[in-house]
Amino acid sequence: MISIIEYSKQNKYSSFLKRKVFENDVLEKTVSETLKNVKQDGNKAVQKYTATFDGYNSSAFLVTTAEFTEAENQISNTLKQAIQNAYDNIYKFHLSQQNNELPVLVQPGVKCWRKSIPIQKVGFYIPGGTAPLFSTVLMLAIPAGIAGCVEKIICTPCNSAGKINPTILYTAKLCGIEKIFKVGGAQAIAAMAYGTETIPRVYKILGPGNQYVTCAKQLVQKEGVAIDIPAGPSEVAILADQSANPAFVAADMLSQAEHGIDSQAVLVTNSKSMIESVQQELEKQLALLPRKDIVYKALQNSCMVLVTDLTEGIELLNEYAPEHLILSVVDSHQYADKVINAGSVFLGNYSPESAGDYASGTNHTLPTNAFAKAYSGVSLDSFIKKITFQEITPQGLRHLSTSITEMAEAEGLQAHANAVKIRL
Repeated sequence: MISIIEYSKQNKYSSFLKRKVFENDVLEKTVSETLKNVKQDGNKAVQKYTATFDGYNSSAFLVTTAEFTEAENQISNTLKQAIQNAYDNIYKFHLSQQNNELPVLVQPGVKCWRKSIPIQKVGFYIPGGTAPLFSTVLMLAIPAGIAGCVEKIICTPCNSAGKINPTILYTAKLCGIEKIFKVGGAQAIAAMAYGTETIPRVYKILGPGNQYVTCAKQLVQKEGVAIDIPAGPSEVAILADQSANPAFVAADMLSQAEHGIDSQAVLVTNSKSMIESVQQELEKQLALLPRKDIVYKALQNSCMVLVTDLTEGIELLNEYAPEHLILSVVDSHQYADKVINAGSVFLGNYSPESAGDYASGTNHTLPTNAFAKAYSGVSLDSFIKKITFQEITPQGLRHLSTSITEMAEAEGLQAHANAVKIRL
């Protein structure tokens, strides 16, 4: 069911570190055609694709006020309270990320400063289907609201009757988003990137999706539309020693594997008995899961790795650069200090990855496929841009003049030097 590997330095870059790879040429060709058609034909193309893939053949994409009301009435008070608790925690954590920078007097007469400006128009892709990710609405809409983004829209797939999961609608309204469009797939990314007669164009697109959505985001980025992060199938890695609870470890692996057949769960441990115990727990818990067919296939992409010691284990995991990293070890803080490549880290036996997915406060939109080596997850910073300012007095320019003119002339850019000399 799941591969077991005895790790050594010699097999450092072997297959167990690799993620599943899609046929990008075929995928890009298909998605490029979708983007081109939506760019040319707008709503007509969006309607055609929505009818083909979701069975909803209508030009009425925008969710109505009546649909929001109907959705709210379908949500239990217990779920509403759970969502509100998650909202409060996510809001509090992201609000703490605000940073007001003070002007800096770099030398007499030369003052520089930076100002945070919200991205004016942002679009969120929210997956629907068998796992409607209403939690992602919280993760994107809350920091966008704190940042002050002026226009926030959502695209999410509907069923053949034109219905969107009511929890997505309820959560969106709680977050102050009322422009929701019944469009999914690559056509939704195209609509937000180029704009249609109904769906407004945005400056940045955020949110997870399948391989078609991800490919579409990467392609529109080449045309100047910003995206959050290159995202692929979800993944979790766990560093465990003898102090870990095998049942907890197995549960965390299964929770990630149920995202999809291309998800990946990796256990790295210095304990052979831990591997055996986790194996038993995986089999026992898997049998009880409603999505066990999906989980079983995901586990075939996954592995358990036996290392000599935990230091070797953390080196391996820094190379793997997981989306989620759980440290189920005695001194989790010691090993947390050694983490340099991970999307989000969970310390100790009572910090399940599910907490970050829903309600602890951190963001669950994270880099996958080893992009954690260079990318951060979504945060307040994802919704702002920084503009630099400078103000120079005549005295300040005199102080800078020699440096500027000497450097400009050394680069052969005489007009740059002249722009200073003419002022003196």
